[in-house]
Amino acid sequence: MTNPILVTGAAGAVGHAVCDHLVKRGCKVRAMVRKADERSARLAERGVEIAVGDLLDLHAAHRAIEGCDRVYFGMSVSPSYLEATINLAAVAKHHKVDAFVNISQMTVSQMGITSTTDSPQQKLHWLAEQALNWSGLPVVHIRPTAFLDTFFLRLSMQSIRQHQQIRLPFGDGKISPIASDDVARVIATVLEAPADHIGKIYELTGARSQDMIDIAEEFSKALGQTISYVDVPWEPWRKALEDSGMLTPHVLAHLATMALLIQQNRYDRLTQDVGRVSKTPPLGVREFVHQHAQAYRAERDGSSAFIERKTDATHS
Repeated sequence: MTNPILVTGAAGAVGHAVCDHLVKRGCKVRAMVRKADERSARLAERGVEIAVGDLLDLHAAHRAIEGCDRVYFGMSVSPSYLEATINLAAVAKHHKVDAFVNISQMTVSQMGITSTTDSPQQKLHWLAEQALNWSGLPVVHIRPTAFLDTFFLRLSMQSIRQHQQIRLPFGDGKISPIASDDVARVIATVLEAPADHIGKIYELTGARSQDMIDIAEEFSKALGQTISYVDVPWEPWRKALEDSGMLTPHVLAHLATMALLIQQNRYDRLTQDVGRVSKTPPLGVREFVHQHAQAYRAERDGSSAFIERKTDATHS
């Protein structure tokens, strides 16, 4: 393979990790980012070609795709998600790419023309999949479940640091959260040799589906201290996120809907697709927490560790 693979959303957790995995495999990579910064500079140091541009800009999309045979489409949670999907898909079709790998969400498997959710982002993912299927592009859909990095790191870090508690409104619902790096490894595997994957849908989960009591026990074992689960009421939890000012209304509506769906046991899913595609099993909760132990134990520093405004949530 002599042409580069285009990775969009390369500043996000999944996109950045996809670049890392592809570079390690000896692939040429072109990373599309909205602006040059420290993260894109680190990729450039590893030989990744950096393309700066907005996915909503038709000319930027042409510049990014030109000369690439394979494309990974990923974007942070945004009201413009569907427009960006169609923009990039139209340009990819014009350039006759060999593979278009789309990151979606597992919730889409429970949606249809007469069934949706209250998350505007989840509806956009469903519509994006429909449009890509109609496009005639050689598409692969990757549907991860909720990310460990979102609810169990960014949204839980401070309560674990300060109170040794996971405070989430999940009730007794079960969930099989997945690490962003596991998702990225599957995507990189598909991009490296896409022929056998075209037209397929991969639904990615973590190692086990567990309720929050079990997950708190995993945290306790990983951190060597007792971490308990507190089932907080949904509305005060949602209001606290809103009042923090660190989420856009679109992202807030998405995460709040996810929390309700988890409470309703809609995320009690378990598949073997991560191991089947990447030949490596997904991280369990305990292993993930162990990897991030310092973050959970660190003293509060007044930073924005509580949550990032641009949650990488196709990672949610």
